[in-house]
Amino acid sequence: MSNLPNCPQCNSEYTYEDGSFLICPECGHEWTLELGTDNGGENKIIKDANGNVLNDGDSVTVIKDLKVKGTSSVVKIGTKVKNIRLVDGDHDIDCKIDGFGAMKLKSEFVKKI
Repeated sequence: MSNLPNCPQCNSEYTYEDGSFLICPECGHEWTLELGTDNGGENKIIKDANGNVLNDGDSVTVIKDLKVKGTSSVVKIGTKVKNIRLVDGDHDIDCKIDGFGAMKLKSEFVKKI
């Protein structure tokens, strides 16, 4: 049999490797073996459109015009966003944009300044 560790979330023995990640088919949990850390919590690495690692408090620039849901407003390309906060979820950046207020952004549409 394989000598892979059990899933740290559900303790399933049916884990498998996918590149550098270990994956549990029963609960869908992913983690890395090299670091021995969970990839789903605060250790998640979030990168911008250019592949630079983002951290809380960084400043970023919007690289694409983004429509604001529920309004006819648009966040224009080149808009600078200061003091971002990284969160879990589909939109992984919480921030305040001048003229728009609190907003959530996807990291794929920003670049680190």
